[in-house]
Amino acid sequence: MLRIAIQKSGRLSDDSIKLFKECGIRFESGSTGKLKSLSTNFPAEFLFLRDDDIPGYVEDGVADLGIVGENVLVESSKNVRVVHQLGFSKCRLSLAIPRSTQWNGVQDLQGRGIATSYPRILGNYLQEHGVKAEIHEISGSVEIAPSIGLADAVCDIVSSGSTLLSNGLKEVEVIFKSEAVLIGSQQLSNEKQVILESLLFRINAVQAAQSNKYIVLNSPVEAIDQIAALLPGMKAPTVVPLKTEGWVSLHSVINENDFWTNIVKIREAGAEGILVIPIEKMIY
Repeated sequence: MLRIAIQKSGRLSDDSIKLFKECGIRFESGSTGKLKSLSTNFPAEFLFLRDDDIPGYVEDGVADLGIVGENVLVESSKNVRVVHQLGFSKCRLSLAIPRSTQWNGVQDLQGRGIATSYPRILGNYLQEHGVKAEIHEISGSVEIAPSIGLADAVCDIVSSGSTLLSNGLKEVEVIFKSEAVLIGSQQLSNEKQVILESLLFRINAVQAAQSNKYIVLNSPVEAIDQIAALLPGMKAPTVVPLKTEGWVSLHSVINENDFWTNIVKIREAGAEGILVIPIEKMIY
């Protein structure tokens, strides 16, 4: 059985639980105050922990796997491996200064004080740019530091930027981009590695579905090759004759990133009655 550590509350917790549910894995979430939950249909036990503690639990072998933000992983500097990029809970670690302060570049922070919960990442960034500054490590409410005279700038996680604005700050430099990652112990038994491969198979099927759409359209027979070239699908489009002579129904899969570019060309080729349908799972 795999022991999987996830954040006990917050956006990363919600996104992690959603992923496992989409993978068909049933368990009770930590919202009820439970600190662990056994899956009823997959060989896994879930531990609900503080995100900062997860890399340590995985390094120590208390948990086999964990889901954390890359920012937490790098800051922790624990001896674990990144098993899979998950693509959700994206954010950035940025420098911010009071809105009234002019910004010419990171050299402006020479000799200044910076408040942050990420001293390792910030320290590495400043060192790379040859800047010596005083780093004030604080665990929360970083944005208030300039207004109370603790620091001249802050380095904190940014999603929308609204928190910075409400505290009279402006974002001036992105120093690290982060997303959720699945991390794993360096010492997984062969039996647990087999279960992990099964889990990754499910995760890949869910992720592939999220970035693709199923498309159905009516096409003149003479336009099949032209339209099929724009819709390669998983192997090749499915072509079904329609009752109306000279027309077929063409079924395929299209990547979300290509959809709006190709859909114009598909219509110009003569396609009609185009339907775009979400895909729940996609297995190659």
